[in-house]
Amino acid sequence: MNMDQIKGQWTQLVGKAREEWGELTENEVQEAHGERDQLVGKIQEKYGKTREEAEREFDEWVAQL
Repeated sequence: MNMDQIKGQWTQLVGKAREEWGELTENEVQEAHGERDQLVGKIQEKYGKTREEAEREFDEWVAQL
């Protein structure tokens, strides 16, 4: 799935994102609007990860979709 597809289907993907990153609230996930940088930033902040770790996690999650 590419980023355009993710943005277009974001409403449906919010639940999957919440399953992956349970510490993020639904509002935090919704606020990302399918934008990679925004969601990566929220993952980084909430889980105390480096930017690279959060980006890798996000990319692995996208590859599974």
